[in-house]
Amino acid sequence: MQILITGGTGMIGRALCQRWQAAGHALTVLSRSPDRVAALCSGARGIAALSQLETGYRPDVVVNLAGAPIADRPWSARRKRLLWDSRIATTQALVQWMASLPAPAPVLLSASAVGWYGDAGEQPVDESAAVPGHDFGAQLCAAWEQAALQATQSGSRVVIVRIAPVLAVHGGMLARLLLPFRLGLGGRLGHGRQWMPWIHLDDLLAMFDHLLARVDSQGIYNGCAPTPVRNAEFTRLLAAQLHRPAILPAPAWLLRGLLGEMSVLLLGGQRAQPVRTMATGFHFRYASLEQALQQLLPSSR
Repeated sequence: MQILITGGTGMIGRALCQRWQAAGHALTVLSRSPDRVAALCSGARGIAALSQLETGYRPDVVVNLAGAPIADRPWSARRKRLLWDSRIATTQALVQWMASLPAPAPVLLSASAVGWYGDAGEQPVDESAAVPGHDFGAQLCAAWEQAALQATQSGSRVVIVRIAPVLAVHGGMLARLLLPFRLGLGGRLGHGRQWMPWIHLDDLLAMFDHLLARVDSQGIYNGCAPTPVRNAEFTRLLAAQLHRPAILPAPAWLLRGLLGEMSVLLLGGQRAQPVRTMATGFHFRYASLEQALQQLLPSSR
């Protein structure tokens, strides 16, 4: 297949490129640094703008992962604009380009995040929820999804995956936690009772393939394992896997002072369930956090 990817140099994008290159697909990656694409994305072709695509190019699949990291810096007004433009403006331009093709791409798979639900407290949430959360992250996801769904108007099948924090050793949340936890400096965040959805990187990649292959799949799917855990339990299991204590909690007041509005990402949570995802017949290889951590950190057994 001909596959066009935005955001292909991120952790998920690089893993997808490796997987799909091995499967024999032809990959084109839209990137702000096209000269780095071949090295980062398993030899994929890099372009800096959609206008660089040759006349007659028509991808079989468009995968939209573009977006500046949401948790790298506090949400100043300037940072919020960057987060918004890197998702919504990029997706709008992509959808407009798809609509301009003589025959639109058959399918658009676009990323979103479980942050769409906001801080949902104890309430279980799944794809049937009708109203997003109220914080900036939730509203960002809602606008991102609406921009992607516009591709249905030109005849493309649109699949949106609300991705939970992805567990991998070379990027994402887990990679950031490994050093402090290995030093015995880990601990729960705030009271630790907030729910943490998560997904193993391998399961997320397999889910993408599964949803792309099922031509009846469209709309919203939760990209999270079926067993969310509370933050305190996540902390305990990670520390146990690393054979380290986890006795240094980060107080909520400190996180709010340091991170401001962005602290909702750490102190809030979602008891998210992949109800619609599992209804398609998708099988999670790593359904429990213990399984995922044991596979990712085998030397720590």
